[in-house]
Amino acid sequence: MKVLALSGSPRAKGNSVIILEKFLEGAKAGGASVDILVTDDLKIDSCQGCLRCNILKRCSLRDDEWVRISRLIEDSDILVFATPVYFHHFTSSLKRVLDRFRSFFNIKITNRELIHTPWKEWKKEIVLIATMGSPDNSEAAPLVDLMNYMIGIVGDGNNLHTLLGTGLAVSKQISMKIDELKNLYKKLGLREESAESDLEKNRRLLLESFKLGEKLAERL
Repeated sequence: MKVLALSGSPRAKGNSVIILEKFLEGAKAGGASVDILVTDDLKIDSCQGCLRCNILKRCSLRDDEWVRISRLIEDSDILVFATPVYFHHFTSSLKRVLDRFRSFFNIKITNRELIHTPWKEWKKEIVLIATMGSPDNSEAAPLVDLMNYMIGIVGDGNNLHTLLGTGLAVSKQISMKIDELKNLYKKLGLREESAESDLEKNRRLLLESFKLGEKLAERL
């Protein structure tokens, strides 16, 4: 059982990283082996849209880490994307990786649509972990839409699981204690009395993340 996590946060202890760590703890408890790639640290070029992957059945760019990364992606049973939401989307470093996913497909252009045919069909559990400052998780809708689109074109037998953390504007906020949270809310001009319910919400999300990692690892 192999888990590959792509962590798109530029912060070593950002909220999405903390949730991801809980998920990976659960996955390890369920017997999985884990690899994590911090996308900010990867040497990976931007997709050029050259379409040569339609002929080569692989990306034509060869002077970066994509060959290694793509093999880890293909070999994984559970593929995790973790990111803070920046301007209603993935962080730029994670989006650069996602753009290179184009090389996993043959893409045919018709008058009505693009037809994506994977070179090799996937059967994976795909997990999206997204954190946002907004109290409304609709801010993550573009990310969820993209993930749903992706699992729809990589073949049958893929499932999407989402872990969305809302109201998380400051690094490490999800793991703050009640006094820290109240002081933060005071500084941000938020209602201090909401800190207790938000503390419980944050704890539930961390527990949910651990349990999901454990359940998926044990299931496969």
